[in-house]
Amino acid sequence: MIRVGVFGAQGRMGAEVVRAVQGAADMELVAGVDAADDREQVSGADVVVDFTTPDVVLDNVRWLVERGIHAVVGTSGFDEAKLTEVRAALTGHPGARVLIAPNFGIAAVLMMHFAAKAAPYFESVEIVETHHPNKVDAPSGTASRTAQVVAQARANAMAEPMPDATTSELPGARGAEVDGVRVHALRMAGHIAHQEVVFGTHGEILTVRHDSMNRESFMPGVLLGVREVAGLPEQLTVGLEPLLGLPPTGE
Repeated sequence: MIRVGVFGAQGRMGAEVVRAVQGAADMELVAGVDAADDREQVSGADVVVDFTTPDVVLDNVRWLVERGIHAVVGTSGFDEAKLTEVRAALTGHPGARVLIAPNFGIAAVLMMHFAAKAAPYFESVEIVETHHPNKVDAPSGTASRTAQVVAQARANAMAEPMPDATTSELPGARGAEVDGVRVHALRMAGHIAHQEVVFGTHGEILTVRHDSMNRESFMPGVLLGVREVAGLPEQLTVGLEPLLGLPPTGE
């Protein structure tokens, strides 16, 4: 049995993780912890799943690493600077493993993989993501990661810069720019998590789209992470790709 704790257990995703762990035959829920609770409740866990907020997740990861507890992290907001901090926290704790996934949806991971494959073949690419209005960060971690891997795939292929004649715009009209790729974030009632990567070239348009209809759709990926994190060869793994037998996205 894998002993599992959950940080952010009263949030929408955290509550879904609690239910998924309770329903898994090979897992035992140690504790579900939220902001007002004592983290020591999960001290007997083998793995802790973190779906909290960007302002507390780094401290949570450090706390877990120091105790030799593996972390499976779905909280958004991990840029390269934060990943560097995680690597530093892992120094001196060779037995600890941290898995950070921008998205635990299996189809979402495949969407990023397909987008990276397509990127060198089109002149233009932009990303549109839509989430529920209670999401605190924009763009989403998935959209940012997708933009990064698309940009890397284009760089590896020595693709030409994308055409864009815009010289005058209202702030934000062309979206945010992540590694040179425009990302547009919508926050709308009635939506959960949706993303489309739109490619264009002369005479052809390709759209790679992923839709999550409910939060339960992310649980197979979360449980896969819980089962596999202890055996990962690297102390820090970003993305589910290695667990699915896929090459690192963007390569």
